[in-house]
Amino acid sequence: MHSDLPKVLQPLAGRPLLAHVVDTARALQPGIICVVHGHGGEWVREVLAAPDITWVKQEPQLGTGHALLQALPHLDPTRLTLVLYGDVPLTKLETLQRLVAIARESRVALLTANLAHPHGYGRIVRSEGVIRRIVEEKDADDAERLIGEINTGILVAPTDSLARWLPTLGKRNAQGEYYLTDIVALAVAEGLAVDSAQPDETWETEGVNNMSQLAALERIYQQELAARLMELGVRLADPDRIDVRGELLCGRDVFIDVGCVFEGRVELADGVEIGPHCVLKNVVVGAGSRIAAFSHLDDARLGANNRVGPYARLRPGAHLGDDVHIGNFVEVKNSHIDHHSKANHLAYIGDTTVGQRVNIGAGTITCNYDGVNKHRTVIEDDAFIGSDTQLVAPVTVGRGATLGAGTTLTRDAPPEQLTVSRAKQVSVPGWKRPVKTKKE
Repeated sequence: MHSDLPKVLQPLAGRPLLAHVVDTARALQPGIICVVHGHGGEWVREVLAAPDITWVKQEPQLGTGHALLQALPHLDPTRLTLVLYGDVPLTKLETLQRLVAIARESRVALLTANLAHPHGYGRIVRSEGVIRRIVEEKDADDAERLIGEINTGILVAPTDSLARWLPTLGKRNAQGEYYLTDIVALAVAEGLAVDSAQPDETWETEGVNNMSQLAALERIYQQELAARLMELGVRLADPDRIDVRGELLCGRDVFIDVGCVFEGRVELADGVEIGPHCVLKNVVVGAGSRIAAFSHLDDARLGANNRVGPYARLRPGAHLGDDVHIGNFVEVKNSHIDHHSKANHLAYIGDTTVGQRVNIGAGTITCNYDGVNKHRTVIEDDAFIGSDTQLVAPVTVGRGATLGAGTTLTRDAPPEQLTVSRAKQVSVPGWKRPVKTKKE
């Protein structure tokens, strides 16, 4: 991967490759999930730490058969063992359920696929239609390399049988490794049936070995997710231009324009519209709200019928009531803005509680940080904040108060009164603008 980040931690849809695999495994409700790790293992364990994962270190790393042998002491001999790979993230749950169902009939079950160009994969060798063995690409002869059915590496086998076979594996092969695939020939020798299932899509079995392959799987993931969203009634301007890096929950009649990114858990209620090139992370958007182009929302909660953007930014702790307007180049952080209030232009609202029906004029900022501590500003119902006003926290603007344009408020503004703070305007009769002198 040419990266300091271990391969299984490379992100797909905003989550590590291995996290996708572990989640699919969890959905099968296994007795134990055992992750065998090597390079970067401590880093992997730190990122994916979970009480239901048993970690096993493989050192030295002598192949897939050797890896499973390290895990064997942790496995239940009365159950089946499913082998998955941390860099194969898109295998569907339904595919694995079919595979497990085959193995429950006291047989080894392999996930295979038919490829037009099988180069690099182990080939499934059959005789009269029955699987006899698997031969790796580097160990195959010319005839075997013509076989189109490949081994994906994913398999299910009785654990007690694995306990017999794994210690007997040899490494007389081109790689000098203990191949897990060699158990197929051992099973056949014992008279144990070996059967196969195939995925609905070949990309379910594709792994990641470089950034190009990672990007290709990212697009497949996003296209599949977009298709599911549209099946549920979400209208996408272009299903090829959406990125979901977490969980996106949508109500009825939701519209999402091009280039939007959704991270963490995002909930869009009925009738929500998201304009082009917006980024939403851990956000709840109430029914009928509209987010205009190039807006960034992070850990925010919006009520119904809001109008946000374009070019608005809602930072963590921004909570908007119903029918709130946040306009272009307005930033809101750790603030609650109640129903029917608006800040339509060029404002910063931080650590502030804003009441209902408040108008915040262009150029207004809350000065909430004194260099050491944050302080809170309170603007009560029906207040009117004139343009280019600075509110130096802690300060309260009373109910129905008006602040004149250009005011720097350092003390509380009384309710229902005009408060203004500005230098006296002076006009100078006879004054003339300087004229540039000519150079000699």
